[in-house]
Amino acid sequence: MKKNNRRNFIKNVTLLSAAGIGIPQMVFSENTLKNKTMKAELNRPKVLFFDVNETLLDLTIMKKSVGDALGGRSDLLSLWFTTMLQYSLVTTVGRKYEAFGVIGAAALQMVAANNGINISEEEAKEAILPPLRSIPPHPEVKESLKKLKDAGYTLVSFTNSSNIGVETQFKNAGLIDYFDQRLSIEDIGKFKPHTDAYDWAARKMGIQANECMLVAAHGWDIAGAIWAGWRGAFISRPGAQLYPLAPKPEIHESDLALVTKKLIELK
Repeated sequence: MKKNNRRNFIKNVTLLSAAGIGIPQMVFSENTLKNKTMKAELNRPKVLFFDVNETLLDLTIMKKSVGDALGGRSDLLSLWFTTMLQYSLVTTVGRKYEAFGVIGAAALQMVAANNGINISEEEAKEAILPPLRSIPPHPEVKESLKKLKDAGYTLVSFTNSSNIGVETQFKNAGLIDYFDQRLSIEDIGKFKPHTDAYDWAARKMGIQANECMLVAAHGWDIAGAIWAGWRGAFISRPGAQLYPLAPKPEIHESDLALVTKKLIELK
């Protein structure tokens, strides 16, 4: 439908609706047009951005270390992570910056104190930072990244971890060569899911928001990306859920291999 015809269509629909005249066939035609447009828009994103921790890297070892520091209280692990995320956003809103691992150690001390467990700052850092920097990738990650590169995708890691942190992680996990670029919010000083972080990452790659797709295993990260105008691919790792009040991403699978299959099918 040409632009002028589309304008006339919308104008006529509005006038007829105001007059109380039913137009089921015309509404159906417009809905059909929208569906065709949506299908046409599902082409390949210019850049695939990957969250790192949990999305690519398996945090099991680090979670055990944190659980041990909390006296074996594995039931406190999710509380610790949400506290870490909460205070990363508190830091951002307060226009401050601390490395994500440092905030994680502080959050660990807070959760411990609330449950009658005494952990020093040094003990908290020791429970998080060494294991965090040497965690392995999920089993399907390397093969999936190779397939995406072979299919011509530009791959960029985009993380709340520090620059040196993610570089160390990727070297230890054997992922360093799969990525065209590594981006850390350390360079902007605002944690995801702040919209400015996604805007900054798109500018760094020289592309528009709708040319970006985030691959992540966190509902809050996918929500932030979509609200910033990005596309999304959600990996529902165990315990991960989408935020019900945010728009749903176009891809939703249980692991990166299945996400990769759908991405390669895009033209």
